[in-house]
Amino acid sequence: MNSNGVFRSPLETGAHTTSLTDYGERRWSAAMDGLEPLTMSPYRAGWRLRVVPSIGHILVPKVTRRVVNRALHCWIADECGLSTVKNSLAVLIRVLEQAVRDGVLDANPARVAGWQQEYQRAQTERTTPRSLALPDPEALDQLATTLVQRSSDGHEGWGEIVRFAAWTGTRFSEVSGLQAQDIDLSTWTWQVRRFTTSEPDGLADRAYRGRNQRVVPLRPAARELVAGRLAAARHTPLVRLFSGPLGSRFTTAALRSATHWDDVVVGLGHEYLRRHDLRHTGLTWLADAGLSLPELCSVAGHPSLDTARRYLPPGRQPGRAQSDLGATVRFGPRP
Repeated sequence: MNSNGVFRSPLETGAHTTSLTDYGERRWSAAMDGLEPLTMSPYRAGWRLRVVPSIGHILVPKVTRRVVNRALHCWIADECGLSTVKNSLAVLIRVLEQAVRDGVLDANPARVAGWQQEYQRAQTERTTPRSLALPDPEALDQLATTLVQRSSDGHEGWGEIVRFAAWTGTRFSEVSGLQAQDIDLSTWTWQVRRFTTSEPDGLADRAYRGRNQRVVPLRPAARELVAGRLAAARHTPLVRLFSGPLGSRFTTAALRSATHWDDVVVGLGHEYLRRHDLRHTGLTWLADAGLSLPELCSVAGHPSLDTARRYLPPGRQPGRAQSDLGATVRFGPRP
């Protein structure tokens, strides 16, 4: 409503260039119209404590399903309760539905399906991460080989990336950021210093700080991959050891799309397996190889021993290493 008493639509008042936070506050009454007063409190809390900090800075037309999914996964990873996640998503749906009515969006990207299953999966991941690991190295080799065979570009590097991520229990973004200078051949360890992330201008490497910067021991299978890559790179310190088809950075999404990951894992009988679960595979195998609980906690980058303890094999005492733990960790179990 302008000074002359004439209503101006959100399109006329710059909604296309307004952040989600500002738009939600401006159109809050319209978006919440008809809502029971008892529901307003948890909705307002969900908006203020989760939606705004997660994606409130994004322009309304730029709020896509991918953006919403990422926010959802963050809330789940932060161990928010089921009702908390539900209320946070519900208020986001209402605000974006108003944006659809105002003509700012063509469709509501917050109407996502299957997030409850993702929540239950996260609960399983927190309590029994060992159940999400691949059963053995043969299963890993079969997965890597099939992904390359099904890939649209035939890039052999996809298989090596998958194998290396699984053997080290690290993230694909960290494998993408790995440079030759990060490998210590005298101890066969990897100093995880950086990761690859998406930015407005494309992919870029970001330096780690805190516990995410850590040392990961390389088992024999991982050493073979690294040795071959170092030889090809002629030990140039800044060379990226693992890359996409064009020799550049890669993302988890690019790997998933290029290799038809979802179809492959279903075909191999690993319906549960996401790209992130290779991290559970590596940490489970390191625990089975005899890595001590403090060292496993360090490798995982987890803030507490309780989280890392769930990777220990049944019956193993958390404070007790296996017989030749020192040799196992430093020189690696077979394979």
